[in-house]
Amino acid sequence: MATMTALITPAESASRPELPRRPLPHERTPDRPTPSGGRPHPRTAHADPMILEALRQVVEQQIGPRKPGAIYQNSDGAFEVLSITRDPERARGLLNRRCAQWALIVRDVLRPNAEPFVVGTVWTTSDRLVREAATR
Repeated sequence: MATMTALITPAESASRPELPRRPLPHERTPDRPTPSGGRPHPRTAHADPMILEALRQVVEQQIGPRKPGAIYQNSDGAFEVLSITRDPERARGLLNRRCAQWALIVRDVLRPNAEPFVVGTVWTTSDRLVREAATR
């Protein structure tokens, strides 16, 4: 019975070294103050007008000459641009991407009865404009 009591009685706390402490988590917790400044990056809506203009220019470069009615070709096929969405919130919803600033709705012209779909690929040197958009 002596061996049975040795298994039941807790070990002496002095016989074991103290366990290492966990590092502090990165998340906010109620017992730690929030660092000043909140989010590290300001929202675009509150940005400087120069930053907004630079973002607009980047978006235009990424879209390239693809305007509604244009047909372009790349290694994936040939596509007619049906519409462009420059509203970031709508583009994010259409593309299911958190950082989307724009989206194109295109139709594959090489497939009969092709359904329109959304793309967010940028214009590159491998893309080729087959037909420009009609100017109004």
